Amino acid sequence: MTSPQVSDLPAEAPVASDQAALRGEISTLATLFWGTTCVAAVLAVWFLATSGEGEARFISPAMVPSPVETARAIPQVFGERKLLANTLVTLKRVCFGFGLSALVGVPLGILAACFPTLRAFVAPLTVFGRNIPVAALIPLTFFLFGIGEFQKVMFLFIASAAFVISDTTAAVLDVPQRYVDTALTLGASRWQIILKVLTPLAAPAIFNSLRLLFGLAFGYVMLAELVKFGTDSGGLGDLINVSQRRGEREPILLVLVIIPLVAWGIDRALWWLQCDLFPYRHGGRGLLPRLGRWLRHDAFSRKGQS
Repeated sequence: MTSPQVSDLPAEAPVASDQAALRGEISTLATLFWGTTCVAAVLAVWFLATSGEGEARFISPAMVPSPVETARAIPQVFGERKLLANTLVTLKRVCFGFGLSALVGVPLGILAACFPTLRAFVAPLTVFGRNIPVAALIPLTFFLFGIGEFQKVMFLFIASAAFVISDTTAAVLDVPQRYVDTALTLGASRWQIILKVLTPLAAPAIFNSLRLLFGLAFGYVMLAELVKFGTDSGGLGDLINVSQRRGEREPILLVLVIIPLVAWGIDRALWWLQCDLFPYRHGGRGLLPRLGRWLRHDAFSRKGQS
C-alpha cells in the first residue's frame, strides 16, 4: 500500500473572515471608540432612568440621583467631605498592607515552588486564605490587632497574602524544566538555580499577578474602612459609610466613580513599569534595567579607581 501523495491530501479549509480576528487585537483608535461608546451608553441609560421630576422617574431619586444632581455635589465632596485626602489615606493603607503581603508572599511562594515539603506545609494556609469570606476577617483582625490603623493594614495583608503565595508558586512551577536541567549540567548549585534561573524567568508572571492583585486589595480596603476609631482618618470606605447614614446618594456615586478611575490609573502605571522591566516579554523600552546596569557599572568603575 503506497503512502498518499501530497496532492492527494485534502487542502486546508480557508479561515472564515469573521473568525480571522479570534483572540486577536484591534487598533488603539478602535479600542478608544468602543470604550467611549460603552461609557456613553451607561451614561445614557442612567440619564433616561433618572430623568423627570420626583416620583415620575423610572428610578426614584431616593434610590439613584440623576447625573446632573450628582455633578452638583462635586464641590461639596471635594471640599467639605475631603475626597482627595480620603483617597490618599486609602491608597496609603493599600500600599502598606499589600506591600507587606508581597514582601512576605513572593519569597515564600518561590521557596514553596522549589521545595515540595514547604509547598505541602503551606498548602492548607493558602487554601484557607483563598476561600475564607473576606468579611469574616474583619472581626478576626479586631480580636487580634484591635481597632485602628494597624488593624486595617493587617487585614489587607491577611486577605492578600494567600493569593500572592499561590500565584507566585504557580509562576515558578510553570518555568520549563529544561532550564533547570541546563543549569544542573553547567554545575549550578541549588540556590544558584533558584536565584539566577527560576526567579528571573518567573519574574514577569509574578509581577503581572501582583499588578492584578493590587486591584483586588483596593476593593478589600473598603471593608476595613467601614469601622472608624476615634480620630483616625476615614478613607473612601468611611466616606461611603457616612454618606449612607446621612441618606446622601450623590457622594456614594462619586466615590464609586473615583475608585475605578484611581485603580485604573495605578494599573496603567504598573503596566508601563512591567513593560519597561521585562522588555523581552512585553516589548517595552527597558529604560529602568539599562539605568540599573549603568549605575552598577559606574559604581564598580569608581570602586576600581579607588
